[in-house]
Amino acid sequence: MNFSAIKAQSLQKEKQPLIDILKVLETKYNISFSFADTTIKDKTVALPASNLNIEEALNYLKTETGLDFEILDSRFVVIKKVEDVIFPVITQRLEEVVITNYLTKGIIKLNDGSTTIKPEAFGILPGLIEPDILQTIQALPGVLSIDETVSNINIRGGTHDQNLFLWDGIKMYQSGHFFGLISAFNPYTTKQVKVSKNGTSAKYGDGISSVIDMQLSNTIDNKFKTGAGFNLINADAYAKIPLSRKTELQLATRRSITDLIVTPTYNQYFKRIFQDSDLTNTIDDRSSISQNEDFYFYDITAKFLYDITTKDKIRINFLNVNNALKYDEQSTINNNNEALKSNLSQKNLALGITYTKDWNERLSTTGQVYLSKYDLNATNFDILNNQRLIQENEVTDGSVKFDLNYNANHTVKINGGYQFSEIGISNLEDVNNPVFKSYIKEVVRSHAIYAESSILTNNAFTNLKVGARLNYHEKFNMLLFEPRLSFSQRFLNYFRLEIQGEIKSQTTSQIIDLQNDFLGIEKRRWILSNNKNVPVIKSKQISTGIQFNKNNLLISAEIYLKDVDGITTRSQGFQNQYQFVNDIGSYQIKGIDLLMNKQFNNVISSWIGYSFSKNDYTFDTLNNGASFPNNADIRHALTVAGTYTYNQFKLALGLNWHSGKPATNPVVENEVVDEAINYEAPNSSHLRDYLRADCSATYDFNISEKTHAIIGASVWNLSNKKNIINTYYTLDNQNKVTKVENQSLGITPNVSFRLRF
Repeated sequence: MNFSAIKAQSLQKEKQPLIDILKVLETKYNISFSFADTTIKDKTVALPASNLNIEEALNYLKTETGLDFEILDSRFVVIKKVEDVIFPVITQRLEEVVITNYLTKGIIKLNDGSTTIKPEAFGILPGLIEPDILQTIQALPGVLSIDETVSNINIRGGTHDQNLFLWDGIKMYQSGHFFGLISAFNPYTTKQVKVSKNGTSAKYGDGISSVIDMQLSNTIDNKFKTGAGFNLINADAYAKIPLSRKTELQLATRRSITDLIVTPTYNQYFKRIFQDSDLTNTIDDRSSISQNEDFYFYDITAKFLYDITTKDKIRINFLNVNNALKYDEQSTINNNNEALKSNLSQKNLALGITYTKDWNERLSTTGQVYLSKYDLNATNFDILNNQRLIQENEVTDGSVKFDLNYNANHTVKINGGYQFSEIGISNLEDVNNPVFKSYIKEVVRSHAIYAESSILTNNAFTNLKVGARLNYHEKFNMLLFEPRLSFSQRFLNYFRLEIQGEIKSQTTSQIIDLQNDFLGIEKRRWILSNNKNVPVIKSKQISTGIQFNKNNLLISAEIYLKDVDGITTRSQGFQNQYQFVNDIGSYQIKGIDLLMNKQFNNVISSWIGYSFSKNDYTFDTLNNGASFPNNADIRHALTVAGTYTYNQFKLALGLNWHSGKPATNPVVENEVVDEAINYEAPNSSHLRDYLRADCSATYDFNISEKTHAIIGASVWNLSNKKNIINTYYTLDNQNKVTKVENQSLGITPNVSFRLRF
């Protein structure tokens, strides 16, 4: 074979980063590459000639990069440094990528059942022109937000507080801007996001429904990178700044422009979030809410990287997320005009320090100390009743973690560690008329040790991960054993069987005392388990699935069963006969997720996703002890979507449909009994089906040799469908039943423009 000719032919093309070349080859040859990021770092190469077969293309890459490309079988290729081949004892065990470009570019399916999202490589999804992290995960099977917000994501029927959000290892208690319509985490500083719905690693505590692990870039590449952009809601900028050969500073900030300019997007967001809140409700003819509201949000991200030596590294993280709203309530009393300003603020501050030590090629340890602080504060004035209400919810979470990784050989990996956490949560309610003040604070200190072993066979056909976590809560003298399992077996070359299981627990949850708490906008407040009327929440889950993947066609099916015990009625957001009832119960969900994804020549990706689930509550004192549908019981959900890529142009279209959420209606012709609403059986009715069509498009182009630009446009709810996402009933002054309906976002356009240098 004349490799010189091959090389000459290929070098006629411009060199590109090796990672980009690998993505092209994965699609062309239907293969998957496994490698460590450091192995291909700074490697560039021209695209191999189109007439080469797979062996010829890999030989060309080997010649140009000096790396070894080992074909494990017809589909998997491991990339290693030459010294790794000479000394196989130090070969790093690599996780296998099962599916690249899962649904769209930048979403990757791993063999442990988890999904990784890489925002910097993100393609496009319907309705999104930027890689919003928490909007993107809703494209995954089994993930749904009943009310369209990122602050109420339901994963396999769980509530939002049952998801563990980690930002570079730090637990976060606030996930949304604009009170839930936009992710609070800047995607342009996030390297990757790992989403696990079951079979999670033993190193993770909490998060009985899922773990959403967001990781920032953790390597120093001595390259200055910066970018900035805006859309009709916010503007942002970021920079990756080398300070020296061993140090780097990553900075990013984002701020809303909604207090400076009113856009059609803002109008739709405002209408959606503030409907049925104190800001838009009128008490009577003498009182009204003025329209000079002052609303804004921002976030600031910073990370300092210091490589003390090649084996010793320090990382320092800082994050500040903030939402703020102020508005005037005006009234006329005895011919006198009065006005008072109500306000609401929500913020999450995070600070973490991490030290990593590579003792040798096999053993590494990581220690982390972090503080996460969440504050939700509201001051609400009622002029007519001469009343002022102050509400505060504060969370202080401090944690120390030690983690050990040992690569016994290239197939066996052992992970273990210890975590101590102290979580304090306080709630304040202060009323001036009549005088009332309540302040409650709970503190829970927990210790956890964990161990886990994973095996990946040489041919990458079998992946087995078995582990356990032992939690001890000092306050309750409670010891909890939590086993974890993830098994993946490839067979008949194109099929894969997955089995996952876990037992988990958590001591934090969110409740709603009154629907008009915190101005009716951010109603949920964090509380801690006290092992009495608020127990430790425990869950058990098992799932099994099968996948077929050949010729860019993926077909998958997964069935699951999840039991969750220790939930309270106040954590479920009841707005029926159980709104003011306190009880402890459980829910069980059985479901199946189906997906078919077909890709055509790296140009078109189309998919159909369908989920069926049955989600039921059981409370001892509710509904005579009989089970009834969960508030998040969405029986059927269907997604049909597709993306088209042609050179620098990307287009996405999608349709989302799901059956209506459960509702409880008053008894017809007997709606009021003893001056109270007489309800039918709980959640015995359903809202109308939900239907939404979205589209989006982006175009990339170069302004100069070093300046890259992206413009985008999107439309959410293209047909302006009036979806009802919640219904409840109240009694008016005449003791008549009034029906209240909350609507979803209407047609919502957005445009964006970004520059990258």
